[in-house]
Amino acid sequence: MVLAACTTPTPYETVAENDYGYSEQKVEDNRYRVTFAGNSATKRETVENYLLYRAAELTVANGFTYFHIANQNTDKSTNYQSSGPSVGVFGGRSRGGFGWRIGSDFDLRENESRYTAIAMILMHRGNKPADAPNAYDADTVLTNLGPKITLPKE
Repeated sequence: MVLAACTTPTPYETVAENDYGYSEQKVEDNRYRVTFAGNSATKRETVENYLLYRAAELTVANGFTYFHIANQNTDKSTNYQSSGPSVGVFGGRSRGGFGWRIGSDFDLRENESRYTAIAMILMHRGNKPADAPNAYDADTVLTNLGPKITLPKE
């Protein structure tokens, strides 16, 4: 069961004891820092979609109609696994002669990567400005991303 949990993408839920999920911090009445952290099985696109979805939920819950992303960043953290080092002495016959080689083998492989998306959002009332590429209508985001949201299993 533990192994299965490791390979299941992070569902859309508040940060759990394993530090995966969404969280927010109110900075001002209309400004929040929103974060979504996924496990190694959660794709970057999913992490970023969940962040937008949470921003839209907060916007509606606070009586606003659209939000503007003041800044956003998606961080990738990668753990590496080593298969070495190992050291060996190799010898043998090749094309009528003998040869010796001393070498080492150190293989560093990417084991797993995790994505965390962080955004500072500003929430507003009224119609979203047409000329604001970083502004999102909250209801439209909820409608369009809603089918892509995976809630935790009960």
